[in-house]
Amino acid sequence: MIIHVVKPGDTLWKIASSYGASFQRTLEVNQLPNPSKLLIGQAILVPVEGTYHIVRPGESLWKIAQTYNTTVQAILMNNDIPNPSSISVGQRLLISAPKPRPEVSVNGYIYEYGQDAVPIVNEDGPFLTYLAPFAYRIKEDGGLEPIDDVPAIKAAYAHNVVPMMSVTNFTSTELGGNLAHTVLSSLEISNKVIDNILAIMREKDYKGVNIDFENVLPADRENYNRFLQLTVDRLHPQGFFVSTAVAPKVSAEQPGTLYEAHDYAAHGRIVDFVILMTYEWGYRFGSPQAISPIDQIKRVLDYAVTVIPRDKIYFGFQLYARDWVIPHVQGQQAETFSMQEAIRRATQYNAVIQYDTRTQSPFFRYTDEKGVRHEVWFEDARSAQAKFDMVKAYKLPGISYWALGFPFPQNWVLLADNFRIKKLL
Repeated sequence: MIIHVVKPGDTLWKIASSYGASFQRTLEVNQLPNPSKLLIGQAILVPVEGTYHIVRPGESLWKIAQTYNTTVQAILMNNDIPNPSSISVGQRLLISAPKPRPEVSVNGYIYEYGQDAVPIVNEDGPFLTYLAPFAYRIKEDGGLEPIDDVPAIKAAYAHNVVPMMSVTNFTSTELGGNLAHTVLSSLEISNKVIDNILAIMREKDYKGVNIDFENVLPADRENYNRFLQLTVDRLHPQGFFVSTAVAPKVSAEQPGTLYEAHDYAAHGRIVDFVILMTYEWGYRFGSPQAISPIDQIKRVLDYAVTVIPRDKIYFGFQLYARDWVIPHVQGQQAETFSMQEAIRRATQYNAVIQYDTRTQSPFFRYTDEKGVRHEVWFEDARSAQAKFDMVKAYKLPGISYWALGFPFPQNWVLLADNFRIKKLL
């Protein structure tokens, strides 16, 4: 895939033809809300086989070879050119064939239940290793609040995706710190939770569990570690795997309820893999900013790889955009929606899309019909590629998406272009 940033005068047909790509295929991979109206600064994916270069005035094969870190001889062979001096302006040269892709495991959380989950799983299933319906919430007596996850599990198996049970302590309105304390501080209640996890996994044919306890009280750090060890000790002999999701920390001593009880070193030692929730800097109740800034994610990874085995770390990737009213007022909530809706909204208001190079994130501003100003941060092909490049640079084995159900067609096309998706079934 080539990522083209729209300039004045560009059309989708013009972009596709300039790279020698299929217009229809370019249309399909981008799924634009209005293909006839492109936005300045918008990222367009152009599907080509290999890397191509369009010869410009004054260029020689030697200069082109230097640009792509290859040789003149390689370009001559790729394009069956007998004479190096015979190239012409506008000629399309194949620089390299598609490169081998590393293999990754991909998890997708989903919080749609019942039959509503099925079309989402059917669409994204080919790109997934695991599916995690979110979530069974623990109770003070060790029970678990039920969810309607059977349709999602069946759809997962239809696409050779491993169902992973998800267990948590919080909701959108309850932080869950005190609830977690009740469970984690009691060995009896902790074992009841594990009893119920095992029962549900056997009943519904889950293959493993993801523990996502958040806002755990700092005093319960060792209790949480003990619970994870208990879970592994009881589930591993039964053939089940155990994973966790942790807040994005940059040091062991990072203060705050979100971070202190998440012991990276202990999680890395105890469980099979750890999902880093490397998103939510652009919090819905906070001020407008990039949701998953690459500079902050790098700080998290730089710390994580020092205490968690690298082959256990999964990169967290958000699939949603946010729209803040500006100027921001403390406590005001941003609207959350899909990347497709972000592009639709930018198109509706004829916004110019900007790209913040520090965070590797696109954003735009617009004024609505009531004269209210807005700022939208989202993801596009450029920011997705930056994240995939980071997964490769850190040699991580997996990616985890929060959450399926927010359409982002460019992501899945780029994911498949960068990686081979591991299938365990």
